[in-house]
Amino acid sequence: MIHKTLFIQGLTANGKPFRPSDWAERLCGVMASFRPLGDTGDPRFTYSPFVRPVMIANIKFVVVDTRLHDLDPMALDFVLNFAKDNHLPIEEACVFEPKT
Repeated sequence: MIHKTLFIQGLTANGKPFRPSDWAERLCGVMASFRPLGDTGDPRFTYSPFVRPVMIANIKFVVVDTRLHDLDPMALDFVLNFAKDNHLPIEEACVFEPKT
């Protein structure tokens, strides 16, 4: 499987923000325990590196790394079905990591 980065956009079909306003944080909180081997983050306090909320141009998004499928295919299906069931746009895009 080719790994991709997907962006679930928090806008409804009529261009209004998806509600509740903390939808992205809730979804990412549910997915917090899905972590790569060796990840030492505490899922009670941090999001999974595979599913994380972001704000872009004052719009909430959930960024999904499809490597989640390698860990648990049903977890990726859950996130994508949430978006589909709520008619939220899913876009593939690239992510640029900052140089350190």
